[in-house]
Amino acid sequence: MYETLLQNLRAKGYGAQVFSSEKEVVDYLADQIQNTTVAFGGSKTLEKLGLYERLSANNQVLWHWRIPEGKTGAQVLKEARDASVYVSSANAIATSGEIVNIDGNGNRVAEILYGHDRVYFVAGKNKIAKDLNAAMWRAKNIAAPLNALRLRSETPCAKHGNKCYQCHSPQRICRATVILNEPPLKAKYEVLIVDQVLGY
Repeated sequence: MYETLLQNLRAKGYGAQVFSSEKEVVDYLADQIQNTTVAFGGSKTLEKLGLYERLSANNQVLWHWRIPEGKTGAQVLKEARDASVYVSSANAIATSGEIVNIDGNGNRVAEILYGHDRVYFVAGKNKIAKDLNAAMWRAKNIAAPLNALRLRSETPCAKHGNKCYQCHSPQRICRATVILNEPPLKAKYEVLIVDQVLGY
C-alpha cells in the first residue's frame, strides 16, 4: 500500500517511513529530537499522539495550543519561528509525493517552508490521496470543513458538512494553501506515516 508513496517521497529528497502504531512513531520522534527547541503546528494528529508531553521531557517545546502561564499565543508563535525543529501534520499527502496544507493564520504553512533545521510531517493513513488533485480535494473538502467546525467558524462548510463552498466568509480558514512539490532547500525533511487513522 505504501511502497509507491515512500518511493516517490524518497526520490524527491524526503526521509520517509511508515510506522505500524502511534507508539512507534512517538518513540521514534522522542529518540530523534532531544535537547533542542521544537515548535508544533496546530494539529489534532499531534494532540492525539501526546507528542507535546513526550517531547517536553527533553526539549523546549513551543505550541500555541499549549500557552505557558505569563505568555500569549502571539508570543509563543513568535518564539516558534526560531525553533531548530518544526513538527506538523499535513492536510493531504499525494501518492506522487506532494504535500498539501491549508491554513487560516498562515503560521503553519510559513513554518514548514523556511527557518528550521529539521521539519517532520506526521500523518495517518487517512491523509494519503492517490494524486495531487485528490490531495487538494481532500484538503478542501475534508480537512478544512472539519477544522472550521472545530473552530466554530460561521462558514458554509462548517454549517453544511464536508464540502468546500469556495466561500468568502470573514471567518474563512482557507486563506493560504501550500503545496510542497519537493522539500525546500537548507533543511532536512521527514515524512512519517502512521498506519492508523489520525486527525482530519
